[in-house]
Amino acid sequence: MTRLQIPVQDLRRVATSLQQLRGEEIGDCVMRSDLRQLRIELGDGRMVVVAIEADESGHPHLAVDVVAPIDEVSRQLDVGLDARVE
Repeated sequence: MTRLQIPVQDLRRVATSLQQLRGEEIGDCVMRSDLRQLRIELGDGRMVVVAIEADESGHPHLAVDVVAPIDEVSRQLDVGLDARVE
C-alpha cells in the first residue's frame, strides 16, 4: 500500500474552505468507490467537493471546491445577434 503524503499548505487550504461551512445543514454525502473524491451536498443547494488530484508532475494534492447553484434570473445574459456582413 502506497502512503499518500499531502503537503501542509493543501491541508490548510482545505481546512479554511471547510471552516466557512461550519453550522451548515448537510443534505447528502457521497464518497467515490476509489476514495478519491468526497461530495457533500448542503441544505441550501451548495455542493462541496474534496478530491485528491495529480499536479503537472503527477504528485497528488488535495483540492476543495465549493459550488453554489446558479441563480438563473440574476445570471441571465441577453446578447443581440445583429450580424452585418459588408
